[in-house]
Amino acid sequence: MNQPTTITGRLLENLTVTVTHAQLSSKYPGWNRTNETPSFNRLYFIDKGEGKVILNGITHFPKPGQLMIMPAGSSQTTETSLENPYTRYYCHFEARIGEWPLFHSANKLFIGDAPDPDAAREIFADLIHQLQNNDVLSTLRIQSNLLSLMALCLESGGYTDFMQEFIQTRDQGKLAHVLNYIDERLNKSLEVDELAELVHLHPNYFIPYFKKFMGVPPMHYVHLKRMEFAKRLLSYSDSTISDIAEQVGMELAHFSKYFKKLSGVSPSAYRNSTK
Repeated sequence: MNQPTTITGRLLENLTVTVTHAQLSSKYPGWNRTNETPSFNRLYFIDKGEGKVILNGITHFPKPGQLMIMPAGSSQTTETSLENPYTRYYCHFEARIGEWPLFHSANKLFIGDAPDPDAAREIFADLIHQLQNNDVLSTLRIQSNLLSLMALCLESGGYTDFMQEFIQTRDQGKLAHVLNYIDERLNKSLEVDELAELVHLHPNYFIPYFKKFMGVPPMHYVHLKRMEFAKRLLSYSDSTISDIAEQVGMELAHFSKYFKKLSGVSPSAYRNSTK
């Protein structure tokens, strides 16, 4: 069955981010560090100056107008010129999918030219400003700003496939296999025992294992994905509601009841609201 999102997209649905510090600085001593291995990620926008970064033994020379992400757990040495020190916007942040660090396994510098340096500077300035506040809206704006900067850095540097590295480790790869299996069989009967067998775990161990990384038990996840797919079919196809129920592997009466329970409206009402 053709699904609208990739496995990496499924994993990113569970991404959580937290900013712990953000600042604009042009201080010379503050940039110079030797063989640090921080437990947090660093994200920079270089505004002016010159210097270098040595990350896990590889030397880079970031230039003004560039964004970069220095992953947690990497060995970092940074130097800048005394005569022309970096002016840099930066933040410390955590990014996790379930309990997995998003960038920890990459062990490389993500760097690229900001497509619009003024826009990047503006987003960073707002991030720094919002971090001084302590209210709900500021929290939302902080996360929005960080995600925008991360996306700009990864896109401009050509790292759009960075999630492939993430899923190559053992646990991530195992779970990706389960998610792919679910995506391809939303129109079929699925049981916990069947999913647990894919990763050679007893169901009693598989259920908390899955919930640890996806936030919900496996069968709850299956139902959520079925309803998500049903919503797309209701919005963008001419399939009857009976056909849609069949495409998500449910009897019509059960589908209608469950859809209304999760969405608050019937499938036909939902379809009407999207036209």
